[in-house]
Amino acid sequence: MEATIALVPAFNEVARIGRTVRALQRMTSMAEVIVVDDGSTDCTPSEARREGACCLTLPRNVGKGDALNVGVGLIRQRIVDGILGVPGVLLLADGDLGDSAGELDGLVRTLEFTGADVTIATLPPQEGAAGFGLARGVASAGIRYFTGRTMSQPLSGQRALRWTALPAIVPFASAFGVEVAMTLDAAGAGLRIVEVEVPLTHNATGRDAQGILHRATQAVDITAVLARRVHQDRRRHRPSIRPRRSTRRVQQWVPPSSPKA
Repeated sequence: MEATIALVPAFNEVARIGRTVRALQRMTSMAEVIVVDDGSTDCTPSEARREGACCLTLPRNVGKGDALNVGVGLIRQRIVDGILGVPGVLLLADGDLGDSAGELDGLVRTLEFTGADVTIATLPPQEGAAGFGLARGVASAGIRYFTGRTMSQPLSGQRALRWTALPAIVPFASAFGVEVAMTLDAAGAGLRIVEVEVPLTHNATGRDAQGILHRATQAVDITAVLARRVHQDRRRHRPSIRPRRSTRRVQQWVPPSSPKA
């Protein structure tokens, strides 16, 4: 199996980041877990380092997309310096997955067994989740408009990317528009995208003031990404809808009876 590097953006995740790092490190293909602490005000970075992750702490909160960009830059520099070998897979994982992060092995294995370029985790219903579906609806409609694809969970941040596919996807979009932009870039480059059901758990946002503000911010960032795409397409004088290969959905990844050596 090709070597995997996990990139984990984290902001104030001290309660779960340690378990997330430990679970990722147990994956058989894992070469290194890199945490980008996005200006946390708690002990997230020290907890990540205590569990053996390489942790880069940003001086201020820059948002998920830019934190991922910093992380990719760090990985590339460590490859140039000879600290890391060139990986086969870049695994993106949120810091609040806890023990369930180990289930992301299914995303990596699906890349190998299906020949996909990008795999995206779809999560089961989460306890405490009580959103209105606004951000998700905007994301789904935008992806369908630009690509003709229907995604089950367009905002899932748990993704495995072939390292060779990365140039078509980076730099990542800023803030919470990162997942939608990533899907649009991958589809526009003709990359093969597969959704995979993975039994993950995370800290779901509810309908309190903080949760509503979070989802409203998501919707604004996603709308900004889509508006830029409309502007770009108009400047290029070509249709916005660019159907590519159809998105496949794997119902659930099941380990083979006799895995490859």
